[in-house]
Amino acid sequence: MSRIILASTSPTRRRLLADAGLAFEAMAPGVDEEAVVELARREGSALEPADTADILARLKAEAVSSAHPDAIVIGCDQTLDLDGELLTKAPDMDALRRKLLRLRGRRHMLHAAVACAKGGETIWEQRDSAALTMREFTPEFLGHYLAGEGDDLLGSVGGYRLEGAGVQLFNSIEGSYFTILGLPLLPLLAWLRTQEYLEE
Repeated sequence: MSRIILASTSPTRRRLLADAGLAFEAMAPGVDEEAVVELARREGSALEPADTADILARLKAEAVSSAHPDAIVIGCDQTLDLDGELLTKAPDMDALRRKLLRLRGRRHMLHAAVACAKGGETIWEQRDSAALTMREFTPEFLGHYLAGEGDDLLGSVGGYRLEGAGVQLFNSIEGSYFTILGLPLLPLLAWLRTQEYLEE
């Protein structure tokens, strides 16, 4: 049986797979996400946020798979969709503060995509979406939240972690917890069972 590689250095995704009992290696995919999005914009074919997640998940899986053709490689990506606009990770805490103030009181979507590749080609993929509505929190609350959570938030496309104090930012959440964390885990596990990487 082929070994499994996760084409991601995300601690959250690594933890999700490990907690699910999956034996795998983790490798950086080496895909410049911002360059892919910028190239699409320059060519006049700006990608929808959901499609961007699909494309990046495939690119990550295929990039690592090309170097390890006998392994099953899992690539993942997540995008934030605010009324059709793709919002990317904030580069610093000031930008994150502005972003969260923009999301305050509004509904946004998280699109999480996963792709599995072998021999440099995608052989399975899935996408799931979740809808999240932020409450009208005060600027004072936001200041305390950012100070308490720190720079670790810059690794999250939304600037929050539901497994931590970030859950206090929301009024309602619709969708899979795993999707919100950045990996459609249940469909992935189901597919791995069909491929006999996990027991039925």
